[in-house]
Amino acid sequence: MKVLAIDDQQLVLLPLEKRLKELGYDVKIETSADKSLVLYDEFQPDLVIVDFNMPKITGFDVVKHIRTSKKSETPIMILSGNTQDAIITEAFELGVTDYMKKPLSLNEICARVKRLIGVLRTEAANSSENIMIQQRCVGVVIPCYNEEERLLSDEFLKYIDQHTGYHLCFVNDGSKDRTLEVLHDLQKGREDFITVYDCEKNGGKAEAVRLGMLHMAQKEDLDYIGFLDADLSTDLRDFDDLVKTIENSDFKIVSGSRISRMGADITKESARKIISLTINFIIRKILKMDFKDTQCGAKIFHKDVIDIAFSKKFVTQWIFDVEIFKRMSIHFGLKKAKAMLCEQPLKRWIHADGSKLSMKDSVKIVMQLAQIAWVYRSKKSQANNSEVLEIA
Repeated sequence: MKVLAIDDQQLVLLPLEKRLKELGYDVKIETSADKSLVLYDEFQPDLVIVDFNMPKITGFDVVKHIRTSKKSETPIMILSGNTQDAIITEAFELGVTDYMKKPLSLNEICARVKRLIGVLRTEAANSSENIMIQQRCVGVVIPCYNEEERLLSDEFLKYIDQHTGYHLCFVNDGSKDRTLEVLHDLQKGREDFITVYDCEKNGGKAEAVRLGMLHMAQKEDLDYIGFLDADLSTDLRDFDDLVKTIENSDFKIVSGSRISRMGADITKESARKIISLTINFIIRKILKMDFKDTQCGAKIFHKDVIDIAFSKKFVTQWIFDVEIFKRMSIHFGLKKAKAMLCEQPLKRWIHADGSKLSMKDSVKIVMQLAQIAWVYRSKKSQANNSEVLEIA
């Protein structure tokens, strides 16, 4: 029995392809709706699974090709995040056999497939892994410098195996140990879900994150892109909560916050905590925003603001987060930028041993903040002058 699955996001198709093949089906996947029409004619599938929301040619166009042009009764299942009653009704009127709403589990999808075209391998019919097919696809940049001993490879692998829609990009920032080798080992067999971006020279965390974000922005199937510290001081589950917030809102950036609160496991060294409070006070004055924690290493961005935030090199190495927010306020205006930003408290954050930020570095941050205030004040003046000239 042959199954053709069509979706413009490969991260959705790959786990579906794997599970259906385990069940014994002959499966072909396609991310281009144009090519899928040709593939349908060549492959002659017994079942078509197609996403509704695709660029240029929609899932409905595929349905019309099968039902109207080919006059075929091939079962068609729509897999979509669109839950509008009018769309679902139209789909059934066009002749679809089933309509599945994302997010949903692979187990449910396979159960529906088996109901329509039968079961091939009964021993693989029920999987204990309840993997979810998500509505969105997310890229995560993880900067790495001399992380050979600290990188929690098993944690990252376990997460992407259980959570579809994630693509991890590890950026090797000119490490002097075996970090690059460790990252390539981590990538083996999961090249569709893990990218290793190698910087031959150490450029600092700011540049590593910037290059990784711009690299991931080139992937068309990603909806959101964020970054996370390699030591996982921010839990991956917490990061997924940030993704859910940006997915279900109009925010362009959702930033984690290590605010101590009831029910949260937030630990910092006492000296670091005092310095952080002082630095955060200065940052709030510079940004003119009531941020509690700009420096948390967990942030998620809507793809359409990546260029604004990361196209140009940062002035500073450690507090580039402040520059990101400053760039947003200069580009959109302070009031509009505030409405685009969300600060979300984390449930867990633990200062990891071996952190590259020393107490001496913390003192340097104050000088870097003064540098940011000066540089971006000049940029704001230039932006205002440009607006005046445009009006004139």
